[in-house]
Amino acid sequence: MNIGQDVGSWRELGRHTSTASVLAGGVLVGAITIYVAASLLPTAIEDIGGRSLYAWTMTAFLVAQVVATMLVGQALSRFGGKSSYLAGFGAFAAGSVVCAASPSMPVLLLGRGTQGLGAGLLTGLGFALIHSALPPRLWSRGSALISAMFGVGNFVGPALGGFSAQFGSWRSAFVVLAVAAAALAVFVPRALPDGERPAQAPPVPVVSLTLIVGAAGAVSVAGILSDVLAMAALIALGLALVGAFLVTENRSAASVLPASVYRRGSRSRWIYLTIMVLASGVAVETFLPLFGQRSGGLPPAAAGFFAAALSLGWSVSQLVSASAGRTRRLVLAGPACLAIGFAALGLLQTEQPPLPVVLAWLPVLIFGGMGIGIAMPHLSVAAMTSAPDGEGGQAAAAIATVLTMSTAFGAAVAGLLVNLGGASVVTSARWLLFGFAAISALGLLTARRAV
Repeated sequence: MNIGQDVGSWRELGRHTSTASVLAGGVLVGAITIYVAASLLPTAIEDIGGRSLYAWTMTAFLVAQVVATMLVGQALSRFGGKSSYLAGFGAFAAGSVVCAASPSMPVLLLGRGTQGLGAGLLTGLGFALIHSALPPRLWSRGSALISAMFGVGNFVGPALGGFSAQFGSWRSAFVVLAVAAAALAVFVPRALPDGERPAQAPPVPVVSLTLIVGAAGAVSVAGILSDVLAMAALIALGLALVGAFLVTENRSAASVLPASVYRRGSRSRWIYLTIMVLASGVAVETFLPLFGQRSGGLPPAAAGFFAAALSLGWSVSQLVSASAGRTRRLVLAGPACLAIGFAALGLLQTEQPPLPVVLAWLPVLIFGGMGIGIAMPHLSVAAMTSAPDGEGGQAAAAIATVLTMSTAFGAAVAGLLVNLGGASVVTSARWLLFGFAAISALGLLTARRAV
C-alpha cells in the first residue's frame, strides 16, 4: 500500500520559506531544550541536588507540552497564528529564565514545566499550520522539515549543554535559550500573517487532559518509590486512567483525537498507535548522558553527543525517506530497527567498558533512530489523509499531541525502569534498554495494521 501518493519537491517548499522557517524555528527551540537538559543535568544535580527527581525534569517538561498541544486549537481560534506563536516564544523564554536562576531542583522543575508549555504550543502550532499553510503535496516535506529540527537540536543542544556543564556554567545554557526564543519572536510578525481563524473555537478537552496528565503523573511517581506494592498500585492507576481517557474520548464531543479514530475498522487508530510507539523511544535519550558519564567515563560534552545519536539517525533518515513514493516497507521496518537498536545497546552495557565498546554505542543508536525517521513522515501524512473531510485540521494537530503525550509517558516509564536497576548504573541501563526494545517490538504489530 502506498501512503505517500504525491510528493512535492524541496524546491517547491522553498517558495514558502518564511512560513517554513517560523514553523521549524518553533520546534527547534524545544528540541534544543531537550538535549541541553539531558547534557547538563548530571552536572546540575551535583550543584543543586535532587538526583531522585532526575527523571521528573523530562516528565515535567513533556507533561506541560501535552497540555499545551491540547490547547492549540483554542489558541488559534482566539488569537490567530501570529499571536499564538508570540505567546509560545514568551512562555518558553520565561521558563528558561527560571531554570537559569534555579537554586534547587523543585524550582528547576517549575522552569522546565513553563518551558514545556511554550514548546508544546510551538510544536502543536507547527503541525497544525502544515495542514492549513502548505498544499497537500508538501505535507510530507513540511513534516520532515519540522521533525528534522530535532536533528539540528542534536548538535546544538549537546554542544550548548555539554560545554556549559564542562566549563562550570550550566546555567548559562538556559540564558542562551531565553535569548534565542526572544530573537525568534522578533521575526514572527514579519513571517506569519494573522491568518484565518475558525468561526468557533473547539471545546477544550478538559476531562481528557486531566486523565492523561494524571496517568503520566502516576507512572512518574511510581518511578521514584522503593515500595514494590505502592509502585504496582500507581502503575495500575496509570493504566486505569489511560483506559478512562480512551472511553472519555470515544464518548465526548471535546476530544483530542479525531472521532474517526474510534470508529470500527478505522486505520487511523493503528497509525496513531505506531506513532506513539516510535515517539516513546525518544525518552531513552534522557538517561544516555548519565550512562555515558557514569559507566562509559565520558566527559559531559561527549556524553551529550552520544545521547543525541538516536535523534541524529531519526533526523537524517527522514529527510531521505520523505522523498520515497512507496512507503509500506519503510513503515513496517521502522519499529523493527528501533527494537533491534535498543536490544543491541543493552547487550553492550558492561561494567567499565573499554573505549571501543563505548564507541560502538554510536552506530547502534544511529541505526535505532533511523527506524523512527524512515517511518514517521509517512505516518504523519497518513494520519492527515486518512481522516474524513472536516477532520483534517484536528488530525494534523493531534499528531503533535500524540508525539508529546507518547514522549511524556516514555519519560515516566524510563524513570521507572531505571529505578528498578537500583544503584547499579549498568543494571539500570539494561532495564531501560531491554524494556524499550520490547515496547518498540509492539510497533511491529500496530504498523502492520496501519499499512
